[in-house]
Amino acid sequence: MAYSQLSAWLRTADSQVLAKDCPLNDYDALLVRAMPAASLEQIVFRMNALAQLESNGLVVVNPARSLEVAIDKYLALARLRQAGFKIPETMVCQNATLAMKAFATLGGDVVVKPLFGGEGRGMLRICEEALALRSFKTLEQLGAVIYVQQFVPHQGEDWRLLVIGDRVLGMKRQNPDDWRTNISLGATSRPLLVTPELETMAIRASKAVGASIAGVDFLPARDGDLYALEVNAVPGWKALAATLETDVAQIVLNHITSLVTRPDCDSQICHN
Repeated sequence: MAYSQLSAWLRTADSQVLAKDCPLNDYDALLVRAMPAASLEQIVFRMNALAQLESNGLVVVNPARSLEVAIDKYLALARLRQAGFKIPETMVCQNATLAMKAFATLGGDVVVKPLFGGEGRGMLRICEEALALRSFKTLEQLGAVIYVQQFVPHQGEDWRLLVIGDRVLGMKRQNPDDWRTNISLGATSRPLLVTPELETMAIRASKAVGASIAGVDFLPARDGDLYALEVNAVPGWKALAATLETDVAQIVLNHITSLVTRPDCDSQICHN
């Protein structure tokens, strides 16, 4: 169901959230599968509507607050740092002057990312001062937040770990022709052995943003360090399912069913 179909009724006696003509309060669980671009007002309303459903007793996966945290790269990275993970040094600011200082401090080789967004869209690696200045001035004029991150040298590979409750699945994403390792940008994948240590780390990262289903990205650097990059609270799993030849969707549904504690539960699930 599209977010544009989301609406809410508020009455003295009750409150109700609907998707088109579907009263979401009547379901046992809601699985959030996307978070499309929208105006600030629309995004705030959508998050508040999901939170209202939670307060009405519906199981929402993932909860509104975890979505808000994970969607914001700055806040998600701050939570990962607070949880004890090694992260790339990052500067988040709102003007080109501060961004240029960060560019110099980070060694003149940085990755610039949109604060909101995924699958590698809008990411730039900048190594030239003139290009950095033009890019930062453009972002400032657009009223954007400028997210400047240290480029971490790596072997063209990162690790995607999908947390589903207390279960963790993993794959390696590899792209020898591009520093970006997103499947949508041409990377290939193969199974990753999820060690007990990796499993613990992935679950800890998902808990840092408050999600029970999350895609956690780790980057093994050339120097041997392992960096936590992002946590996605609306992760895709098509590539992972194909790589592992596993029915990931069924594992997700089993997890959601386990969260539904109503005694008369018939596990209706409304997909968004």
